[in-house]
This record gives sequence, structure tokens and C-alpha cells, in this order.
Amino acid sequence: MRTSRRTDSLDLGISFEFFPPKSEKMEETLWASIERLAPLKPNFVSVTYGAGGSTRERTHNTVARLIRETGLQPAAHLTCVDATRAEVDDVIRAYRAAGVRHIVALRGDPAGGVGARYEPHAGGYASTPDLIRGIRDIGDFDITVSAYPERHPESPDLLADIALLKRKVEAGATRAITQFFFDNDVFERYVEKVRAAGIDIPIIPGLVPVHNFAQTAQFAKRAGASVPDWLARRFEGLEDDPHTRQLVAAAVAAEQAFDLVDRGFRDFHFYTMNRADLVYAICHLLGQRPQKAAAEVEAAA
Repeated sequence: MRTSRRTDSLDLGISFEFFPPKSEKMEETLWASIERLAPLKPNFVSVTYGAGGSTRERTHNTVARLIRETGLQPAAHLTCVDATRAEVDDVIRAYRAAGVRHIVALRGDPAGGVGARYEPHAGGYASTPDLIRGIRDIGDFDITVSAYPERHPESPDLLADIALLKRKVEAGATRAITQFFFDNDVFERYVEKVRAAGIDIPIIPGLVPVHNFAQTAQFAKRAGASVPDWLARRFEGLEDDPHTRQLVAAAVAAEQAFDLVDRGFRDFHFYTMNRADLVYAICHLLGQRPQKAAAEVEAAA
């Protein structure tokens, strides 16, 4: 760890991702996490959309409650899987009516899950660029899209993936958030290739705290993200030691973020998994403080 770094001098932008709850207990956990992280004043918080649009109503309800009950700026996920243009447009209009001005536009995963082949709906948006143009036709939204430092699993190669990102930008995307990664060299080379392709929107690194290494490794495999051997060694032997595992996870994620800061990156998007403690600890290490605490410190100075 970099104990000599003055984290209070860092000017960072942070954002968080949540997913809509499936049960009353999960809803309690979600809103406890939101309450814990909200004082850090993220630039925005995103709410995911399940495979095949399976969480459409729950996503909308979560976003609407964020607007009603918090000062956070929600970014609602939207996909074009298994839906007509009219159905997707209705969701966009419902978001706008609820006060949403930021949409995360994604093609989305097929409802069949892992291994299922994506097939555009006969009457729907065929691709993410098409979806972005549809959003633009309805309202002046801030539009975030996905990016893949190690390419999307369905892309033939990284250059094809970057070409698709460029089409998303040409359609009206304003920023991209990456799939999570653990090798900062991979991310930095990706950004260099993106810039060389003439893409100038912000590329925000997506970071995931490792709550459970085995689960994260499986998720990474499905998402096409590599897991370095050094990371596996960090968590070796901690399967039945959740307390130490959490300490190691916070250190690993903070170390990755500090290294990205050293490389000139200042914005970070955290995949929270609806759990606040690890993310809060990492943000604290990065010098982020609740607004109230910062004001009290200034008043006391």
C-alpha cells in the first residue's frame, strides 16, 4: 500500500452500480447500501437491467425511488433484447416522466443466459447504436455505453469491438464504462487503441471488489475478463476466512485504483454487488469523505 500518498489532494469522480432487488430481504440490503454510500456524493448511480429485460419493472421502481427519496442522480440501464421498438420507447418515456436524464444503453444478454445466441427482435432495435438513436429521438439524455478492455466475448477481436464502440459514439453516446478488469496494463493499452481510433468520450474504468474469489473468477470467465495468477494467490487459503478476505479485497482494489491514478485516470465506477462496506472502505482509502464530515472538518479548521 502507498502509505505516503496524500489522498485528500486527489480530485476523483466516483459512481456506483446497483441491481434491483428480487426479495424483501434483498431490498433491505440494497437500500442500506445506498444509504451508506450516498454521502460520498457519487457523480451518478446506475441500476441494472436483467437478461432479456427480465427486471424491467423492478429497475424502473428502484430508479423512481432513488429520484423520490435521495439526492442521487440515477442512470437507468436499458436493453433492446426481446422487445419491440414501441415497448422500448415506452420504457424510455417512462424514465423521462420519472425524472431520469441519464440512460445506460446496452444491447443486453439473451434471456436464455450463458451460451444463448443473441437474435434481434423482429420489431425491435437491432443493436446498441440503433437503441442510442432511438433514445436520442425521444429526449436529450446523457447516454453511457459499455466498453470491453479484453473485448466482448462475442466479438471476433478487439478491433471489431472498438469499431462498434465508435459507432455507439457516432450515434450519440457520451461516455463509456468498462467491464471490470484486474490488469491495468490491459486497460491502459485499450484506452490508447480507443483514442487512436478517434474516440474521445470519457472511458471510465469499472472496478469490482472481490467479495468471493471463486464467484468473481467464474463471473470473469463468462464476461471474458482475465484473472491474473497474482490475484488468485492473494486470496489463496481464505475461503473460510471472510474477515481476512474482506481486508485483502479492500487492499487489492485500492491498490489497483491508486495505480490507475498514477497513470492519469481520475474517474472510477464501482460494481457494488449491492454491498456497501468494501466499496466504502476503498473510497475512503482513495480520500473520499462524506460531505457532512468534510464540512465539519472545514468549519473546525
